[in-house]
Amino acid sequence: MKKICALGILSVIGAATVIRADNDQNALVVTASNATQNQLLVYNRGGQLIQTIPTQGQGGVSGNAGGIEAKDNLVAVVNFGSQSVSMFEREGNGFDMKELVPTVSSPVSVAFGAGHLYILGTTTVESHPVDGSHVSSNPDGVVTLLHADGTSAQVGVAQDQLIISEKSNMIETVNLLPGGTVSGVATAVQNIPSNVNTPFGLVTRGNDAYVTIAHANEISLVRNGTVLTVTGSGTQMAPCWLTLRGPFLFSSNSPSMSVSRYAVYGQKIVQDAAVAAQLNGDPTDIASGGGLVAVIDGSGGISHLSIFSVDEDGNLTLLQAAATISGAANGVAIVRGGD
Repeated sequence: MKKICALGILSVIGAATVIRADNDQNALVVTASNATQNQLLVYNRGGQLIQTIPTQGQGGVSGNAGGIEAKDNLVAVVNFGSQSVSMFEREGNGFDMKELVPTVSSPVSVAFGAGHLYILGTTTVESHPVDGSHVSSNPDGVVTLLHADGTSAQVGVAQDQLIISEKSNMIETVNLLPGGTVSGVATAVQNIPSNVNTPFGLVTRGNDAYVTIAHANEISLVRNGTVLTVTGSGTQMAPCWLTLRGPFLFSSNSPSMSVSRYAVYGQKIVQDAAVAAQLNGDPTDIASGGGLVAVIDGSGGISHLSIFSVDEDGNLTLLQAAATISGAANGVAIVRGGD
């Protein structure tokens, strides 16, 4: 049986300008081997492996997104099996290991924002201050999840809140203090659809968070702690993971093994292309940046990294044959090359 799911209105001219200006020839794509001896795998935009670096931790995570996150030259990688997050810094066309950050519970997803690294674990979410390239090993805040049953999937930052998905049918928020520290208790999002079935991936921009409700074949818009809009995925089953590029929202769908494109504006989520790209296996994460969209998928114990260029109309073009990775690779992020 195939596993299911292993902002304001922009003018056409404005959207095209945003996408064309973000075409970074020096962008690098990173994923993690997720093996017992976890490794950061670094690829150029053509999909060629150019560096492999031990994370000094153990992999083993699954059913999550955002297991790797990039901000400027920093990259954070979860080590589920050893309860830590590895921090890397880009130096030229490669990365150096900087430090190992211990976590309160086994980490599944990470996000940068408000001068902090936020780490979502199986039962908690925690905030770690970031000073330059240094991430504090001690959290300045820890909040227990509402279900805390090991089904946590992804964390994102939406202005003064975190938004979190738990696959056991919970979408929740956690408030941030003015300095960015997590505080208080987790709160369920209001107006969650009555047919909610397995919230999975999410992506944020400003005060908006787009969250998949994968097994209901839906994508929802959450703003200010309330679900405002729910859109079906049409012919494509189980939209799981999301990324934003200008006015376009891309979802990777399992078991349809595809990427769909949506136009998003205001409270609207409109499917623009049911199949914008076809994949080799079930997608497990998606990311964008530097004029690229990158997708990790898996099938039969093998993973694939597909890297697409994206034009001003949101069309995806595979840059070369998908790279093959032995094992169940986890997470994907794009690191800009700088100006």
